[in-house]
Amino acid sequence: MLLISTFGRYLTKRFARAILGVFSTFFFLIGTLDFVELMRRAGDSPIATTPLIIQLALYRAPAVAEQIFPFAALFGGMFALLTLSRKLELVVARSVGVSAWQFLQPAALVAVVIGLVSILIYNPVAAELKRKATTLELRLFARTGQTASGQDIWMRQRSVDGQAIIRAAGALPDGDGLSDVAIFNFDANGGFVERIDAKRAVLYRGHWELTEARVISAMEEPQNYKTYLLATTLEPDQMRQSFTPPDAVGFWAMPTVIERTQRAGLDTTRYELRYQSLKARPLLLVAMVLVAASVSLRFFRFGGVTRLVIGGVAAGFVLYVATQLSEELGSSGIVNPIVAAWLPAAVGTMLGALALLHQEDG
Repeated sequence: MLLISTFGRYLTKRFARAILGVFSTFFFLIGTLDFVELMRRAGDSPIATTPLIIQLALYRAPAVAEQIFPFAALFGGMFALLTLSRKLELVVARSVGVSAWQFLQPAALVAVVIGLVSILIYNPVAAELKRKATTLELRLFARTGQTASGQDIWMRQRSVDGQAIIRAAGALPDGDGLSDVAIFNFDANGGFVERIDAKRAVLYRGHWELTEARVISAMEEPQNYKTYLLATTLEPDQMRQSFTPPDAVGFWAMPTVIERTQRAGLDTTRYELRYQSLKARPLLLVAMVLVAASVSLRFFRFGGVTRLVIGGVAAGFVLYVATQLSEELGSSGIVNPIVAAWLPAAVGTMLGALALLHQEDG
């Protein structure tokens, strides 16, 4: 087999070096640009020192760079194949009977291995660093009691008394409570029971502790309480996770987060979509390699290489945009998360293989 031959090992090294080289270049650019932007923001924070800004940039870079893996496979595959073609190494390989499908086996293997390493090792590390970055950024830049996005927080909970919808202006800095809370309580049959407005709500195991609460119901006069307790099945870890974006949850922790979030009665669509997207990443990288191969196997002496390269870059971007659009449809609940995550990668792989079949076998 070509994969275990000397030429196969040589191709494997070339593809791995090209893809990882492109990824490292993008990683450095992302980290540098993010550092410059954070330094600009540091002027508004008296505690944002240069060492802390460097630390924050290093924490943020891996999670942002994780989105570059498909482009690294595309550009790295194109660079490796064009280099081999320019040096006539592919011409020699074809002359001894090696087909395009055979010398693309090392590229596909490298794509699968990089994809697996990215989800099994790189992603958990990047997610942990992103959580640390969020905490550090909140300490340096965010205002107390406000979310980073500036949007209200909405939650739904179940308890022995029924269900409740919770709206809050923001999370407390330590992550165990909410500020400026409005709670709408419903009984087991879905009938409205009461509304509770509170200055803050701190979650303990089995109950919320509301401070400066005002309870309004249809049957009684409004009542004010300095402290008011409300039963809940939510746990502090679950609430903190509900504020955590899916890309800040590692691959290995995702099934547990999904299961606990379902138990609490919260929406798990975003987490399920993220989990399936991670599992589909190796196939997406293979699709990018096939797209790169479909535009990079033309001999230089035939000309038209530049046009093909531009077409390959455009095709790669179209596939990436289709992936993002599919994920948006999946996160909104319009498309099943499994379909939204796997369809672009599967279709991209089939189209890339079809283009190679047409080019190589007519």
